[in-house]
Amino acid sequence: MTIYKADTVQQLLHRGDDAAPAISAPGRAPLSYLSLRGLAASTVERLNAAGIGRGDRVAIVLPNGPEMAACFVAIACAATTAPLNPAYRRDEFDFYLGDLGARALVVQQGIDSPARAVAAERGISIIELTPHADIAGGFTLSAPPEMTGPPARPGAPEGEDVALVLHTSGTTSRPKIVPLRQINVTASAFHIGETLALTPEDCCLNIMPLFHIHGLIAAVLASLAAGGSVCCTPGFNAFKFFAWFAEARPSWFTAVPTMHQALLGLAERNAETIRAGRLRFIRSSSASLPPQVMTAMETAFGVPMIESYGMTEAAHQMASNPLPPLPRHAGSVGIAAGPEIATMDETGAILPRGALGEVVIRGRNVTAGYEANPAANAAAFIDGWFRTGDQGVIDAEGYLRLTGRLKEIINRGGEKVSPLEVDTVLMDHPAIAQVVTFGVRHDKLGEEVGAAVVLREGAELDEHGLRDFAAARLAPFKVPRRIVFLDEIPKGATGKLQRIGLAAKLGLEAP
Repeated sequence: MTIYKADTVQQLLHRGDDAAPAISAPGRAPLSYLSLRGLAASTVERLNAAGIGRGDRVAIVLPNGPEMAACFVAIACAATTAPLNPAYRRDEFDFYLGDLGARALVVQQGIDSPARAVAAERGISIIELTPHADIAGGFTLSAPPEMTGPPARPGAPEGEDVALVLHTSGTTSRPKIVPLRQINVTASAFHIGETLALTPEDCCLNIMPLFHIHGLIAAVLASLAAGGSVCCTPGFNAFKFFAWFAEARPSWFTAVPTMHQALLGLAERNAETIRAGRLRFIRSSSASLPPQVMTAMETAFGVPMIESYGMTEAAHQMASNPLPPLPRHAGSVGIAAGPEIATMDETGAILPRGALGEVVIRGRNVTAGYEANPAANAAAFIDGWFRTGDQGVIDAEGYLRLTGRLKEIINRGGEKVSPLEVDTVLMDHPAIAQVVTFGVRHDKLGEEVGAAVVLREGAELDEHGLRDFAAARLAPFKVPRRIVFLDEIPKGATGKLQRIGLAAKLGLEAP
């Protein structure tokens, strides 16, 4: 059973020794735990003096790096954080800032952003962040003179206060606001630390964007909850990764599968750097990890690859494969690693192990509900369980295998096709480097099976060859009929491959 040694982010910061590094970055001195606690305390004081307190929403638009990590943590000790993708365009900032009801916007001094103009138009106060050049993560906040306190609710947040708000991806509908309480985010941080046996000696090299739940909780907060450190890069760059790796000497890193695949292409020429490191394991989450990539990563890096299963509504982690000596299974997202996990049928009945159904969760790290969206909450919650929208089966040993998002399951004339199953089969072809299977509208069948394929460098393969390969391994109705060969498959902002809407994005039409 997980022991929760902190209910709030502020309490969590006391896990590290005063002199120990908390946040670092390539080429810069680290921010110690003593300094991070001081930074959080001064941020609380500064925001309270500007009229910002518990429950007030502060949007954060900063470049990836140590200041973003430290700012998220420090503001969460005073108010509600709302990190936004700095690459958003003006209309996107207008939607998100308006939908959030932000009281203030934090931006970096000297960096222009369309968020500034949108905030000014909406009457949202702009707080400038000035990084400290000498210390990674150190910063000073400057609020405009008109921002004065006292706030309605000053002081340190309590466990039930909202620490973080994020939007769902909104792939098929309007993005929903997910409020995550202090107890949600700290619980998930402890769950991840327990799963990975994190200690103060561990260092995570963060290459994930820090406007997304994966990087915020798994890389940053889980490291701090264990008294360890996180080295924050400017973002994923496969060609710079191994130089960062050599300098930071991380014991682990976490990423999405497309990032791992990109690193595989450069691993052989950096074999000596890998051998000279102190890597303990690698983590993968936020999308399904092809078993072939798991095997190749373990061979290239010489450490276990731990696949985990997470989502925003669960403050990230729900299940995870365990560390050795317990078994980890390629193609499985592991065992419950925080919340309770079950599968449910369409009537709301909990299914026995071995039965295919919708994955449902409940526990301390799960959101209490979407904001101002009773229809979504009525659909998402049933008898205390949160419906993830994923389909899967839990085996006799408690390992969960996902068959895909319910919305992504392809219905070909009444035959249901799991895109993940087709992906896994096609990835066995020696010419294929990356593949994503998706549904394509069809006027008679409803949907047809499509596949977007990236070939390995120098490899050759045509549609007929790929269909023949698939037909020898899959039932006829699962074989892709619409195949597109690409140099690169379109990805979302966090590097994930997106099935929904891909057919339209690629210009495919029903025959």
